[in-house]
Amino acid sequence: MWAFSTARIGSPLAATSVTLRRCLRLGVAMAKSKFEFAEKHNFAKPNDSRALHLMTKCAQTVMQELEDIVIAYGQSDEYSFVFRKRSNWFKRRASKFMTLVASQFASSYVFYWRDYFEDQPLLYPPGFDGRVVLYPSNQTLKDYLSWRQADCHINNLYNTVFWALIQQSGLTPVQAQQRLKGTLTADKNEILFSEFHINYNNEPHMYRKGTVLVWQKVNEVRTQEIRLPAEMEGEKMAVTRTRTKLVALNCDLIGDAFWKEHPEILEGED
Repeated sequence: MWAFSTARIGSPLAATSVTLRRCLRLGVAMAKSKFEFAEKHNFAKPNDSRALHLMTKCAQTVMQELEDIVIAYGQSDEYSFVFRKRSNWFKRRASKFMTLVASQFASSYVFYWRDYFEDQPLLYPPGFDGRVVLYPSNQTLKDYLSWRQADCHINNLYNTVFWALIQQSGLTPVQAQQRLKGTLTADKNEILFSEFHINYNNEPHMYRKGTVLVWQKVNEVRTQEIRLPAEMEGEKMAVTRTRTKLVALNCDLIGDAFWKEHPEILEGED
C-alpha cells in the first residue's frame, strides 16, 4: 500500500502508529486559517503566484530531504507527498513521517519567505499540520490525486469569478456569493467570458491544475577542459551528463498520459 502525507497550515500531528507495509501518503496544509493569513499578508486575489511558488519551494526541500517521496502534488495551501510503498524510513512510524514533513515544510516557509515576498514582512510564524493516509493500490492513489486536481479546478473557477465580480463589478462578497449561488461550471465560464472577457481556459495552468513535483532525468551540458597526458594545454569541450533532479509540472493527472510518460512512479509498486 501507498503511504501518503499531506502538509497544510493547520492543527498538531498526533498519530503514533506504525503504517502497514506498502502503504503511505502524507499531506501538509496551513493549520491556522489560510484566509486570515492571506489577508494579513496582502495576498493577491484570486491567486498569488508568490505564495504558490513559495509552497512549491517548501515541497521541494521536503523531497530533497526524504528521497523516498516519489511524487508530490500541491494547490492553494496544501501539498501531498507520496512515499514509496516499500519505504522503510523511520520503521514506517506515522508520527515520524508527519512531524518531519510538517516541521521541514514550516521551517522552509519561514526561511524562504523573503525570496518570494520581498516587500511584505512575515507578521507571525505560520503553522502546518499533517496527516498520514494509507492507500492499498496504485489505482486508489491515482484516484486520490485526480480528486485533488479536480478540487483545484472547481475552487479556482469559483474564486476567479467571485473576485472578478468584486474587483471589476463592484459587488460586495455577500452579493457575489448570491450571484454565484446555484451556478454550474458552464454558468461561471459564461459570466467570465461575457462580462469580463476572460476565457478561463487561458488562465495559467498553475492556477487551474496545481503543481506536480517528480524526479526526472535531465541532461546538463557544461564546458569542461580536457587535457591529454602529452599536452601542456587542454582543450575545452562541451560535456553532457545525465542527472536526476526535481521538476515542477503544471499538467493533467486525471488522464492516462501523465502516468504513461512517468511509469517509474508506479513501476513495480503493485
